[in-house]
Amino acid sequence: MTFDKTAARSEFSRKILLIGIPVVLQNIVSMCLNFMDTLMIGRLGETEVAAVGAANQVYFVLSVTMFGLLSGSAVFTAQYWGAKDIKGIRRIIGIDLLLGVAAACLFTAAVMLFPEAILSLFTKDSGVIACGRDYIRIACFSYVFTGVTTAFSFNARAIQRVNAPTAINAAAVLVNIVLNYLLIFGKLGLPALGVKGAALATLIARIAEMAAMLLYVYLAKDHPFRAGRRELFGFSRSLFLRTMKTAVPVIVVESSWAVVTALTFGAYGRIGVSAMAVAQVVSVISELLQCVFFGVGNATAMIIGESLGRGDKDKAYYFGLCAQAATVILIIVVSLVMLGISGLVPKLYDFPPETDQLLVRTLRISALLVTPKMLAYIYMVGILRAGGDNLFCMILEVICNLALALPLAFIGVLVLHLSLPAVMALVEIGDVVRILFCVPRFFRRKWINIVI
Repeated sequence: MTFDKTAARSEFSRKILLIGIPVVLQNIVSMCLNFMDTLMIGRLGETEVAAVGAANQVYFVLSVTMFGLLSGSAVFTAQYWGAKDIKGIRRIIGIDLLLGVAAACLFTAAVMLFPEAILSLFTKDSGVIACGRDYIRIACFSYVFTGVTTAFSFNARAIQRVNAPTAINAAAVLVNIVLNYLLIFGKLGLPALGVKGAALATLIARIAEMAAMLLYVYLAKDHPFRAGRRELFGFSRSLFLRTMKTAVPVIVVESSWAVVTALTFGAYGRIGVSAMAVAQVVSVISELLQCVFFGVGNATAMIIGESLGRGDKDKAYYFGLCAQAATVILIIVVSLVMLGISGLVPKLYDFPPETDQLLVRTLRISALLVTPKMLAYIYMVGILRAGGDNLFCMILEVICNLALALPLAFIGVLVLHLSLPAVMALVEIGDVVRILFCVPRFFRRKWINIVI
């Protein structure tokens, strides 16, 4: 390595803070919404929490699919930014908007046509299905608005202009929380709509968020994303195919992971409504605490992509080393925090005593599972994918998801009749296998590619 390592570490730290903190805040804000949703709906009962958890698995699959598209194309955005090619960036955004909206429309149509069939993938309880249907048939109309907002917001990370998108997202979440309170419980003269109120609040907030994002981009005359229809959608066939060559493996990776995660949630539902409600609460708490990893992962991907856009492979590799060190430190902190709050979380919900006990045990197991989960995340999302090593990531993810995680979940529930915490631990074998393959891949530098 011919560069100054001290200066490189300083650059990494500065950019992690510049990009990572707004991303962390953005994720925390979103996770706080999920937490408040779960907390408010939890006052209605276990069935309602389980129902909204099942319904939100559909949005989860869509959002992760869009994340896959945007992560794959962001490799181009980051490298175009490093090369100062604004026209190239705008065409990538056009591709993201076109495909993101198309995916959102497809998911919305599926939910409107087959709500019961989709929800039955996650639970067989008729009460949960009926309640979930009431929620999802309203919330699904928010998918398209979220798709547009996410395309602009995610690409803003690649050009390191994330403050305004973060503020917009925070404002939208605040609107959502206030509307949740008013519409779920019927405050200020409004009707008490229960789970329907939560869905309506989500829809209104997502519309407002998209409008604010578009106003921000198009009122700022110097914003790199400010482009007309021809600039956005005038991309060539060759650019589209090159972008898809990079993005499709990521989409396959993220989609397969999301589907497996959603179906794993369905496996937990076979244990019972209590296990399903606990799994939903633990998922929200875990994601809230793990937001710092999402910030480090996204920031690392953008930093590595920018370095590769400048042709500096050695520095990109060194940034990968820095990201691993930062992740290990964060794992220790987050695991201890999760263990520390495990006895306090049940006090926030109106669950029966046996469900509270299950919730405490599951949170404690989840604290131990942070290590393999987040190490695998930083390798796959923050490092290898940023280097354009998407085919390797796709093959490894499909194997770990479809051949390990999903079968192990159902074997644990239906064959071994394990408890919820034990099944969650069994599923984590998939992440251990990911790490075993990613570590040698990283040190051999086979993941480093320049795609533009």
